[in-house]
Amino acid sequence: MPSSHDTTIIKQFTQWAENFAHLPIHAEEQSMAQTVSACDVTRGTRVLDVACGPGIVACALAKKGAEVTGIDLTPAMIAQAQLLASREGVEASFRCGNACQLPFEDSQFDRVVTRYSFHHMKEPQRCLAEMARVCRPDGRLVVIDATPTPKSQQGYDEAETLRDPSHTSALTREQLLTLGSQLGLTPVLCQSYRLESCLSDQVAPEDEAALHALFARDIAEGQNRLGMEAWHADNGIRFFFPISIIAWHKTRE
Repeated sequence: MPSSHDTTIIKQFTQWAENFAHLPIHAEEQSMAQTVSACDVTRGTRVLDVACGPGIVACALAKKGAEVTGIDLTPAMIAQAQLLASREGVEASFRCGNACQLPFEDSQFDRVVTRYSFHHMKEPQRCLAEMARVCRPDGRLVVIDATPTPKSQQGYDEAETLRDPSHTSALTREQLLTLGSQLGLTPVLCQSYRLESCLSDQVAPEDEAALHALFARDIAEGQNRLGMEAWHADNGIRFFFPISIIAWHKTRE
């Protein structure tokens, strides 16, 4: 039985699956190039994409010749991933499953990656431990997610929870690095980028007014309490997601 939080995730991403899959922000060229580079794959590299969503990262890695498996909690997202793989003519396998209880044997993959997922998890440390378990010794783990500063973490979480009820908390970069060190992983890459977005994207109509008021107040106060450097534009309020890419090496046991 899925937990109540898992049920919230499935409900949220079933509702937004098609919209999420086609938002240009999720396939933005520069961030995708950084993502693919961080994964460091060659032909035949065995990759697991955890919480793969609509398969954007999985398909990008498959185009490089990697043998990719994607897993996601939401069936509607798996359906979108399969559609994308078919549309782009790449081979990748997708299945439903829980990121905190990965249905794979130990040391099965050369690379294990997850993008934009940890802020949805009640226990991100458990997910990272599972990612490490299924990664082979000398393999690489990659986590890509929003990482607000310690000063803006509370405000960031306030805004994101209002926009997306499946949000739990976005870890700071330091907190994310600590999760890796607790598992004995060695960091080999730590990069950052910003993703520009429009506030009206992916917000339910009933929440849009409250979210707009929150961002407008943050802009007026000029303190960047939300940590997203929001501003007024011709097409509404725009802002940046602060993203980090962290890759770890799993040492031999």
